[in-house]
This record gives sequence, C-alpha cells and structure tokens, in this order.
Amino acid sequence: MFSKTCRYGIKATIYIAQQSQEGKRASLKEIAEAIDSPVAFTAKVLQFLSKAAIINATKGFNGGYSIEKELLEKITLKQIVKAIDGDQLFEECALGLSICNANEPCPMHDQFVNIRAQLNNTLAASNLLSVVKELALGNTVLKR
Repeated sequence: MFSKTCRYGIKATIYIAQQSQEGKRASLKEIAEAIDSPVAFTAKVLQFLSKAAIINATKGFNGGYSIEKELLEKITLKQIVKAIDGDQLFEECALGLSICNANEPCPMHDQFVNIRAQLNNTLAASNLLSVVKELALGNTVLKR
C-alpha cells in the first residue's frame, strides 16, 4: 500500500515523536537501528521529512532529529504519507490508468473510491501524539 520509503518515513517519524515526547533528540544511527533501516536510506527519508517541516534537524554536538511537542497533536499520518509519496495514494487510478473517473471508470474504480476515502479519513485522524500514546501503553509496537 505505502512505498518502502513511506513505510520507513512513518516509522522514523513515530520514533522521533516518541523521543521528542520524552524531551530527547534522536540521532540518525539511533533512528536507523530503531526502524531496521540502513543508515544511508534513513538519512534520505529524513531529508524528505525535514523538507516538509514534519521533523526538525539540528546539527552539531547536541544535534539530532526532533519534533516540537506542541506539533505532535497536529501532525497526522496523512501529512507524512503526502510528504513522501504525494497524493497519488488518494487520487490515482488503482490500475494506473491515465483517465479513471466516475464517467470512465476502471474495473476497480468503484471499490477503490470507498477504500481511498476510508484510508484518507483514517490517516487524517491519526496524529503522532495518539500513536505515541498507544506505543507507551504497549498497545502497539514499532518493531518486531
């Protein structure tokens, strides 16, 4: 469903949010290890997130990646997906046709309209603070 880059971006952002909630910055190496991702690939993913102003990158001795605590409730999983994969998950044809709409639907169009709407609503309603709280309670996991 999500690209590999997007999956790692979501996991990295959640990990950074978790650390930020505790008042810490996370290093590149720490993030890569926490999400089981190669360091170079993780660095590229973090560039997308930083450019989209989802995470903050601080250089120097006490540097690292963080998210302002007051933004944890405002940043949604949908924003992360859009920052990395764009709108295509929410707008493009499921079969990749250049023209697909209610007047000229692909064979999957009607089913995917509902799936897309539900996914859009779920991701838009899921903010980082709620995800971090579920992790802290042990109701969810970030890594296996």
